[in-house]
Amino acid sequence: MQQADVAIIGGGIVGLATAYRLQERFPGKTVVVLEKEREVAQHQTGHNSGVLHSGIYYKPGSLRATNCRDGKRAMQEFCDKENIPYQLCGKVIVAINNDEIPRLDKIYERGLANGVTCQMIDGARLREIEPHAAGIRAIHVPEAGIIDYRQVCERLALRIAEAGGEIKTSAKVTGMYRREGRMLIQSTAGELEAKLIVNCAGLFSDRVAWLSGQRPDAQIVPFRGEYFELKPSMHHLCRGLIYPVPDPDFPFLGVHFTRMIHGGVECGPNAVFAFKREGYYKTSFNLMDTLESLTYPGFIRMAMRHWRMGFHELWRSFNKGAFVAALQRLVPEVRSEHLVSAPAGVRAQALSRDGNLVDDFLIVENDLVINVCNAPSPAATASLNVGKLVVDKIATHIN
Repeated sequence: MQQADVAIIGGGIVGLATAYRLQERFPGKTVVVLEKEREVAQHQTGHNSGVLHSGIYYKPGSLRATNCRDGKRAMQEFCDKENIPYQLCGKVIVAINNDEIPRLDKIYERGLANGVTCQMIDGARLREIEPHAAGIRAIHVPEAGIIDYRQVCERLALRIAEAGGEIKTSAKVTGMYRREGRMLIQSTAGELEAKLIVNCAGLFSDRVAWLSGQRPDAQIVPFRGEYFELKPSMHHLCRGLIYPVPDPDFPFLGVHFTRMIHGGVECGPNAVFAFKREGYYKTSFNLMDTLESLTYPGFIRMAMRHWRMGFHELWRSFNKGAFVAALQRLVPEVRSEHLVSAPAGVRAQALSRDGNLVDDFLIVENDLVINVCNAPSPAATASLNVGKLVVDKIATHIN
């Protein structure tokens, strides 16, 4: 049976960054990453829109804020060292009317408190930066950028292997149990015994936590984010990143425009309940996933609280005209014929039993297992720092 000091479940960017940071700090320890797919970065990481976030939205002092700021610097340093392209193309957060100004002011205050390079600008300056954007006022964030997180993961995987680690693909974890002070993992790629397990399973992080014997006060509920892309002839409508002022009563940022690192402009996403944890299509369905979500008290309470917004998001999912109307608030020149469908993503949203969305990183642990139960955006931007945070916890177990 294969032995390891640390087994990491999940080959997305958080799992790989944790393995990379572990090898940096403890080069003599053996690490094995178990990934159920045939390649790394196939789910949330691989369906990421590729934004290098600044940390402007997050409550000062929260794990999201501190990890985003430190993680963004670490990501840029890693990419500079590895010659991975990224662009600091800048971002504008746009207030369309006077009702949105107080919320915009609050975001600006958070940005300053978090050390983000940002500036409040008027409509005229907004049009200089994004000539086709609507709005009476905006926050300009020149340090926001774009990147290809799949490419980052491929390089992390290469460096992990070079340092003596192993990434086992097609290795879906099916069970685990204690044995003589260690953990035995059963997977489709065979059994593995480890001194410590780190769960970075993303959309399945709660189920893996349950396998480990821990029951966090949160459950993953999947939300599909659907996108369109601008046709090449319309790419000029967006130079960088154009975002609306987010609704404080709803946990998602709203549809926005994102210039992508390899060319093109992505528009979206909306946020609709997914009937499958990896449900990238409207027709995707899994009975167990669906019943598990719909019968969860946290989801029922959240749905009762936000049913109007949920219905609006669902309407936009099936009505392209409604989706276009939301985009036109930011860029009035956009028309339905300018848009083509783009691949969707699925967000692993952790919900507490009281119906509140867990809006910060959630890590629970015992003596043999560390469960990363919630890694919300900006997890990809922050991944190298999140990995460092997890390794700090690993150090208390394996030293």
